[in-house]
This record gives sequence, C-alpha cells and structure tokens, in this order.
Amino acid sequence: MIESLRHLLLSYSETESSEQRAQIEVEIWQRFGAERSVLVWDMSAFSLVTRRHGIIHYLSMVRRMQEATRPIVHAHKGVMVKFEADNGFAVFQNSQCAILAAIEMNEAFKEENVRHAGEFDIRISCGIDHGRILLIEGRDFFGDPVNIACKLGEDLAGPGEILVTQSAIKDMPESNAFDTQPIRLTMSGIELEAASITPKGVDS
Repeated sequence: MIESLRHLLLSYSETESSEQRAQIEVEIWQRFGAERSVLVWDMSAFSLVTRRHGIIHYLSMVRRMQEATRPIVHAHKGVMVKFEADNGFAVFQNSQCAILAAIEMNEAFKEENVRHAGEFDIRISCGIDHGRILLIEGRDFFGDPVNIACKLGEDLAGPGEILVTQSAIKDMPESNAFDTQPIRLTMSGIELEAASITPKGVDS
C-alpha cells in the first residue's frame, strides 16, 4: 500500500494538469483516508539519561516502553502505527479510547518504576488529536491531526501529562474516568484550544 501512495504522490507532483491533480487527490483520500484519533507519546529526558548512563542504557528503556505500550493500545481497540526512536504512534476509532490508553500507559509506568532502580524510570508525555488523516496501517500516517498530536506529545506536554485538542473531546461523552482542564497553547505561532487530562480523583 505504501508504494501505491508514493506512486500517486509522485504522479500528483509531476502532472501539469490541475484536473488530473484533483482526480489524484480524490483517489488518495478514497484509498487511504480515515477519520481517527491520533495518540503520540514521547519518553522524557532522552539527552540527560543518555549522557549520564549511555545510549545502550537508554535503548533498553525504549525497548521496555515499546513492550509495555503495545498491548495497552490493543486493549483499547487501537492500532499501533509505528515506533520511532523513543516515540510511539497509534490510532483509535475515537478520542475516549485514546485518552484511556494514555492514562493506562502512565499508570503502568508508575507501577513499573517502583520495581526498577531510579535510573531506569520511564515517564512519557502524550498528545491526542482527532480528524481526517491518510493512514497506512502498521506503516505510517499523515495529516494535520498527526502533526498536532506530535507537537502536543513531543514539545508541549510535560512528563506524565496528557494534552488533548478541543476538537478531539468536543463530541466525546462525559467520562467517569478522567477530568478535563481547558487550556490555551501557542504552537508554531498558532493559538490552540486544548485540555489537560487527569484521571478522576487525581489533582491536576
């Protein structure tokens, strides 16, 4: 499937016909378009841990993160798209499933960190957005929701924090599992309405 998408994208850029470009765009969205909730998580303190303990130490932590998060994604009816370095990328049918998966990931690492020495502690930051994307399941995905979730998870969220766009939570039913605290963020010069998520009973 990825090769088909690459071929269509190349054809799009090489043709001089605006009509043909429009046809190719329609075909791409028909074949690869999907409406999903995107969850991106990033391990904290890469530079600090690597400088103190070395890359092998950190890569062992990355491997543990991958093994811990993959089944959580599946348990919440999500699909793993890929791991890249110390980041994880997954999609869900709705944002509530994505949020519950992110909460469970944080709780899982809290429990696991108790069983390991401090230099092996894993903490993640999470970003979630919902919308129309191009999806090649198990390989890659593209689109504004992917970019925004990446920015939230990698650049704006702190360790243990879950940031979710308002567009991701606006159609979601009220949940007994978590609270939302509205916030405004600036991302690449763009004002973004978002929310910080905390499990019920936990002070934000």
